[in-house]
Amino acid sequence: MLWHLRVLAGWQSRAGAAALRLLASGFEIANVDDHARALWGTEYRPPVRPYRLGALATAWPTLSEVGSAAELRAALASSEWGDPGGDSAAAVAVGMRIAAAQRIAAVVPQAVHWAAGRLALLVGREVFLAGRTLTPPSARRAARVLGSEAMGSPAFADFPRRLPVTARWVVDGVERPMDLWRAETRWWMRLQQDGRDLTRGSGLDSSPVVGAVALLSADAWRVRGALELAARGGGSLETFDALA
Repeated sequence: MLWHLRVLAGWQSRAGAAALRLLASGFEIANVDDHARALWGTEYRPPVRPYRLGALATAWPTLSEVGSAAELRAALASSEWGDPGGDSAAAVAVGMRIAAAQRIAAVVPQAVHWAAGRLALLVGREVFLAGRTLTPPSARRAARVLGSEAMGSPAFADFPRRLPVTARWVVDGVERPMDLWRAETRWWMRLQQDGRDLTRGSGLDSSPVVGAVALLSADAWRVRGALELAARGGGSLETFDALA
């Protein structure tokens, strides 16, 4: 998938390449996740070869060179990612994901509902399922997309109804935070359907490119899930059939 995105970016205008860089930011986040765990030594993992991002990198060449958790936070703070608000591996992981969603919502109009929905899922899991408090910088970024009223929800029951329309759709009808996995499936289903619709458009803007990224992402998610099911001895493919 990353290789296809790098090739696709090479055919874009500067603005189009910038949008693709944002939509592909999950690869850079994955690189930083592995690097942060290594710096913290939180768990033993065999060395992981980082994704080769090429022109899709935002700050990875600099981030890959830092040698401590404090240096990683400082490097993020001085980059487009912004300060995650903490130097733990968890603060960095959550902070970068919130920053990515906020930036995508601000820059890629076709992806506003995806970014807002993804952010609602992330905040729902972190705050109401895991019981963790977001760092102040991450909370402020999330509020720019989800609104301060939603971010101030005292309980999960209040969270969905306080969300803006761009995000409410993904958790509509979800009554308990432990059922957010169902909302995530809904998110992927919308990503694929929206991607199909965007690639069928006849306009001259970047919509077909954004749609292609969505379809590649949904396909990669389905394949990864199918491989996981196979590794566990098989199981129901109902979720993946729904996406076909």
